[in-house]
Amino acid sequence: MVNSEIGAVLAVMRRNVRWGVHYMADEDHQLEHPLIKSFKEIRKKVFSWQRQWYTINPIMYLQPFLDVIQSDETSAPITGVALSSIYKFLTLDVLDLETVNVADALHQIVDAVTSCRFEVTDPASEEVVLMKILQLLLACMKNKASVKLSNQHVCNIVNTCFQIVHQASSKGELLQRTARHTMHELIRCVFMHLPDVGNKEEEFTLEGSRSDDGGDEADMPDKDYSSGSKPQDNGYTGSKIESVGGALNLSTEMPQVKMDETIGEIGETKNHLVTDPYGVPSMVEIFNFLCSLLNAVEHVGVGPRSNSLAYDEDVPLFALGLINSAIELGGAALSHHPEILALVQNDLFHSLIQFGLSPSPLILSTVCSIVLNLYHLMRVKLKLQLEAFFSSVLMKIALNKHGASYQQQEVAMETLVDLCRQPTFIHEMYANYDCDISCSNVFEDLANLLSKSAFPVNSPLSAIHVLALEGLIAMINGMADEVPYLEPDASTIEDHESFWKVKCENYENSDFWVPFIRKMKHIKKKLMIGADHFNRDPKKGLQFLQGMHLLPESLDPVSVACFLRYTIGLDKNLIGDYLGNHDQFCVDVLQEFARTFDFQDMNLDIALRVFLETFRLPGESQKIQRVVEAFAERYYEQSPHVLANKDAALLLSYSLIMLNTDQHNAQVKKKMTEEDFIRNNRRINGGEDLPREYLSELYHSICENEIRMTPELGVGFPVMTHDNWVGLIHKSRQTTPFIICSTGERINNEMFAILSGPTVAALSVVLDLVEQEDVLQTCIDGFLDVAKIAGCYHLDNVLDGLLVSLSKFTTLLLPMSIEESVLAFGDDTKARKATVAVFTIVNTYGDYIRSGWRNILDCILSLHKLGLLPARLASDAADDLESVSEADSGKSPLVSPAEYAKPLLAPARKSSGLMGRFSEFLYYDTEKPAPQPSEEQVEARNRATETVKDCHIDSVFTESKFLQSESLSNLARALILAAGRSQKGNNSSIEDEDAAIFCLELLITVALNNRDRIMLLWQGVYEYIANIVQSAVMPSTLVEKAVFGLIRICRRLLPYKEDLTDELLKSLQLILKLDARVADAYCEHITQEVMRLVKANVGQIKSHMGWRTITSLLSITARHPEASDPGFDTLEFIMLDGAHLLPANFVLCVNAARQFAESRVGDVARSLKSLDLMVGSAVCLVRWSRETREAMGEEAEAAIRLYQDIGEMWLRLVQALRKVCIDPREEIRNHAILMLQRCLTGLDGIHLQDEMWVQCFDSVIFPLVNDLLEIAREKSAKEYRSMETTLVLSLKLVSKSFLHSLPSLSRLISFRKTWVWVLTCMDQYEKVKFRGKRSEKIHELVPELLKNTLLVMKSTGILSPTNAAGSDGLWQDTWLHLKTVAPALQSEVFPDDEPETMGASPVPGVNLLVP
Repeated sequence: MVNSEIGAVLAVMRRNVRWGVHYMADEDHQLEHPLIKSFKEIRKKVFSWQRQWYTINPIMYLQPFLDVIQSDETSAPITGVALSSIYKFLTLDVLDLETVNVADALHQIVDAVTSCRFEVTDPASEEVVLMKILQLLLACMKNKASVKLSNQHVCNIVNTCFQIVHQASSKGELLQRTARHTMHELIRCVFMHLPDVGNKEEEFTLEGSRSDDGGDEADMPDKDYSSGSKPQDNGYTGSKIESVGGALNLSTEMPQVKMDETIGEIGETKNHLVTDPYGVPSMVEIFNFLCSLLNAVEHVGVGPRSNSLAYDEDVPLFALGLINSAIELGGAALSHHPEILALVQNDLFHSLIQFGLSPSPLILSTVCSIVLNLYHLMRVKLKLQLEAFFSSVLMKIALNKHGASYQQQEVAMETLVDLCRQPTFIHEMYANYDCDISCSNVFEDLANLLSKSAFPVNSPLSAIHVLALEGLIAMINGMADEVPYLEPDASTIEDHESFWKVKCENYENSDFWVPFIRKMKHIKKKLMIGADHFNRDPKKGLQFLQGMHLLPESLDPVSVACFLRYTIGLDKNLIGDYLGNHDQFCVDVLQEFARTFDFQDMNLDIALRVFLETFRLPGESQKIQRVVEAFAERYYEQSPHVLANKDAALLLSYSLIMLNTDQHNAQVKKKMTEEDFIRNNRRINGGEDLPREYLSELYHSICENEIRMTPELGVGFPVMTHDNWVGLIHKSRQTTPFIICSTGERINNEMFAILSGPTVAALSVVLDLVEQEDVLQTCIDGFLDVAKIAGCYHLDNVLDGLLVSLSKFTTLLLPMSIEESVLAFGDDTKARKATVAVFTIVNTYGDYIRSGWRNILDCILSLHKLGLLPARLASDAADDLESVSEADSGKSPLVSPAEYAKPLLAPARKSSGLMGRFSEFLYYDTEKPAPQPSEEQVEARNRATETVKDCHIDSVFTESKFLQSESLSNLARALILAAGRSQKGNNSSIEDEDAAIFCLELLITVALNNRDRIMLLWQGVYEYIANIVQSAVMPSTLVEKAVFGLIRICRRLLPYKEDLTDELLKSLQLILKLDARVADAYCEHITQEVMRLVKANVGQIKSHMGWRTITSLLSITARHPEASDPGFDTLEFIMLDGAHLLPANFVLCVNAARQFAESRVGDVARSLKSLDLMVGSAVCLVRWSRETREAMGEEAEAAIRLYQDIGEMWLRLVQALRKVCIDPREEIRNHAILMLQRCLTGLDGIHLQDEMWVQCFDSVIFPLVNDLLEIAREKSAKEYRSMETTLVLSLKLVSKSFLHSLPSLSRLISFRKTWVWVLTCMDQYEKVKFRGKRSEKIHELVPELLKNTLLVMKSTGILSPTNAAGSDGLWQDTWLHLKTVAPALQSEVFPDDEPETMGASPVPGVNLLVP
């Protein structure tokens, strides 16, 4: 191979012999040229090296080729062939790692190629050679032995390649493209090696100073006063590669990649940096060189006003592309090497920010790609730089604050959205910036920017709007994918704490940093408010912060200084005025403010820039003096090796400020020269001069970059000036570490509170304008994701806002006819998707809906009006069972939602009144048939029906039992409000009434489905139903539903809610308040429902109040033709055999039965049965008396009270019977007297007190006698038939009752009075006439009854002659009254010859007359 390549070179060389210039010494003596001779020498030896090729020193056979390459005598074709030969050796592995002395061989190849010389004969051949040089240099880097290359040679390769790139700009397109491609490949080859660099080379990098591996042009002078040996700690010092002063061309010195040529002379200790295999040093220099390309472009005036747009884009794009390749291949290893990291942090990022604002979208796109890579690889080291780029470039361009073109805005927006799509980006933005008191709220600003950018302003929806929306949704998705994590927020400040001293113990453990950032965010919010107050009035601002416990109660200079130093958002003018104030406290604050700066290893001009960047220097000379004195004192304190004393620092600082004004004030015409500046600062350093180089450096720094004394007035995103950048680099030393968020679940809640508002607003606006279905679905998915997060974190206000927004897009709330609405809804994809989304949110996150229920119900009511709701929407757990039972009994359900399920076209509502039905009958034949819907309408309705089916609206109510209490209460209130809105106005339409009925049914369904929590709902439900019932003046479906719904609630809840029984039954008293016409219309149905209620729940009704309601309802039915039968059946169920009688309901049931007995609505048999029920109830009194006696005995105090209660009930029973005893109907009247007699004389088990009998005679028997006698005397026989029989029965009742109660009555003082009343009654009976004649039956019966009574009284010793002289006068009164009635009875009962002792013995057989 070597031989053939030698032949190829020689062939070309010989072809040039005919020119006779290069290969003939003179015409007489033709000697071979040394180049040809050397090739022939190698040819002699080459075949002897075959056996051990790798042991042959490659320089031996490479040298002739290298000589040809380096010779300036050879033409382009010869050089090209030699280059091709070397390329062949490299690519075919003639040289490899095992080859002896391969490193020297590679070095010589590189040296030869980088110093290649040849005679240019024509442009084409020159380009060929240049392309072969590129080819060969790349082959060197790709060869396996390239690891043996030294740092210097790698730098030379890159430098040579770049020179060719520059030369190619004036040559052919192919060479240009090839050169640039080769440059990219070289950079990739070099930086691909960086992650594999060993620790040894890292140590070399750390030990070596910047001057050891810097280029000649960039080498900083080694001075005692300068910190040039550590430029990465010295703020922004510019690139170390010399900047080009004019346009780049062949005649201008180019930026170069050079290792220091003096290294070899320094000694062997540093020689390894050049001679050892290449590593970090060369990469540092190459990366430095790439950054310098950007600086060179900046310095030649590339910017928006440049005329050469092609140049504007070309050079920066090339440089940025190379940098991006280096970053992609170097990866995270870039941050492991301090010098490369320093370049990225300072030079590169500053250039990226500058070029990011260029007018070229292509440059911006490349810059954004680099920043994206840096974010992924090195964000931990670039916290403030990233913040500056986001704020000063991306957000500014995206909001068109920089006069950006649409393309630029789109690029910036795409970058922001790409960032938002990164899994942890938004969480890290929030944790590192929004929760850092010294940083801007990047996350919040980004959310607001995306939201604002999604809003089309007087324009159609564009790609940027959709892109911004995608960014918001990406942020939401990033949160929605996290598992919710709720923990209490303990971020409260009760006592003063130095907020600038709050630290986190561990920035890697979320158990530490999460509470830390929460606390800092809490502090930051208060600081922002305090800053706002301070900007209006500094004094009040500080007082506010004291009230917030952010500053101590007694202000001290340190706390105020730290507030002014570290709080963003403060007015820099006010800070300057405050610090320059002559007040001693302000002077102390100024001193502490200066102490917060770290000026170590910093040039004076940089330190001054850092200091003045934090506030605006006040205008008054005295204030300026105080401020500069404080700065000078602090600077000298930290840099005593530079200046002799603090006075020198003060004077030089003043001089710099004056120079800055002189150089950058347009009004100053004659500018200060460098010599003037140096002369002005003689002998200020303790009487000595400062080094001229030091002053010169300060002069040029100020001249080239103004110290801005006036802060930027731009509102919104900051402008990154040179001073701002210097301040940022200084600030980055003190900033808190960058927090890596592996998961954001613990801070999602706080972030979502910021993000939700802008997101919902943007989604709503875009959804309103969107027409594309994919964007529409994106919006809907965004709403659902927001709802998911809001539900996870229980954010009811967010969910309510979502529902308000979404419900507007359902089109269900628009005023249109039914047909139009159904057609519009069925044809509108957006409306249908929005409707499904609304009910998806409701069914999934209903627990956290509050006011949003109103919007939901508005949509449901609209769907109901359109007839799109399912038949069984308002159903509860027991509906199906009830429907079955009602179907079996042939009755329709009382509250059936199916009644309101509309057919295809809504029919007219049927009239319920008599006249309405009559009109329907009259016009029945004239009604026109309903028009058949069109095919379009049918399809639209089908689509609408399918949509409603997907909504599962019925689940909202049937599953309401699972809602949280607060949400359930809001749902009930919303139902009541919706129903109330439909009811308002006397002229409400049929549709409004239907809506009110529909809401009422839903309300009842919700109540029944939540029986365990009925107390939450009961008050509202009851008040609403009461309002309907009490305001009704005519029968209507709404009233009907209200009444029967109330009964239904009671019937269903009574078995489960004993504590609510009285409240439920009391509510039924509303029925008693119904207007007479309404009550009459529904009386039968009401009674049937009450019967069902009683039969189902009789065991649960125990209170007197509950029974009073029931019996009141039953009593009313006694006189209603249709309702009396079920009413009596209910009463019979309760009273028959005393099955369900209780002390609580005994009197009430008796009175109800009395009303049925007195009622003439039913037949006589029912009245008689009512009387039997009344008398049969007395069995309960006997039973209760016996149970009382068995449980407590006769004498217990409790027993006595119970006996009294039983006596009262007995008395009320006989009083009720007495009222029926004067009924006009003979059968009822006579049966009632017999039943009364049974109750008075036939209840042996009841323990009655003596006084009870007196009450009985006074309130029952004697009034009855008087009433009957009055009727007999005054009423006609037609009206009261057979009164004679009635009087006979009543006589017997009086006699038997008296004899039965005689033992009790005789013990009372009032016995005489009672006995006289009995005798008087007998006398009155005797005198009664029927048709003018006395009754024979009565005339015979009275003496007989009196005789029997007297005999009993005689036998018991109550009446005897012995007590005739007594004080009570019983004997005398008896015979006095009997003289007129039966004068012979005295001799019959007390004959004169009868022994006195007979009065003490009973008369045989007499007791038989006593029952």
